[in-house]
This record gives sequence, structure tokens and C-alpha cells, in this order.
Amino acid sequence: MRALIQRVTRASVTVDGQVVGSCERGYLIFLGVGHGDSEEQVEQLWSKVSRLRIFEDENGKINRSLADVEGDVLVVSQFTLYATCKRGNRPSFTCAAPPDEARRLYEAFADRARRDVARVGTGEFGAMMSVELVNDGPFTIWLDTDEL
Repeated sequence: MRALIQRVTRASVTVDGQVVGSCERGYLIFLGVGHGDSEEQVEQLWSKVSRLRIFEDENGKINRSLADVEGDVLVVSQFTLYATCKRGNRPSFTCAAPPDEARRLYEAFADRARRDVARVGTGEFGAMMSVELVNDGPFTIWLDTDEL
């Protein structure tokens, strides 16, 4: 399972002209599910994400977690995090999980986040989405459960 985490001051996702999910200060998480991922990776990834200390404390030091700042989360499914470009110039997505399994684990990840975070928004799985964000920093982190 892979996550591209952006520390944001705000973010939103729109489908067919309607905002379907949003967050204020916190994380925009683009989430990709790969072959072989399970609830174990959901828990492993959320455990790391929730404990990241990437917000500034009162001294300007990067030392505070999402819980410390009472931050929000917006989770957006993104199978393209599993793109491979080893052969040619057109990406292959064969390493991404099949849609039904990816949807199940994407929803499980969002549900797991809701156990710890008061406000968790989501995109619409499988839809063409427009994502708007204000990256705070900028601060972007790449996590892959194969490397945790």
C-alpha cells in the first residue's frame, strides 16, 4: 500500500462539479492499493501516518503530530501510485490491486482514520476527480508499506 501525504492548510475533491470531500489543516492522502495488500497494510500504514510528526510546534520545530494539532484528513484513491514505466513511455498499472479489492481497502483505510480523527473526508472511488489543495510548506511524504 502506498500513500503520498501532503500537509495542507485546506484541500477538496470535486466530482461532476460537486465537492464530495474536503479538509482544513491536516493531511491530503493520495492512497494506492497494490496486489497482495490486506487489512494488515491498512493498519501498518495508518499507524505510521497518524504518528508522523510533521507539524511545527511553538518553537517552529517540526515536532507535532496530526492529533497534536487536531488536524483533518482527506483520503483520495489513486491507483496511479502503482504506475510503472519500465517499458516504453506509457505507464502500466498492472501492480495496482483489482478495483473491487482496492475499493474495499481504500474504504477500510478511511474507516481506520475515522477512529482517530474527528473529520475525515474522502474522494469518490473510481470517479474522475478534481483535487484542489494548498500545500503547507510545501511538505510532502511518500510512504510504501513494503518499506516500513
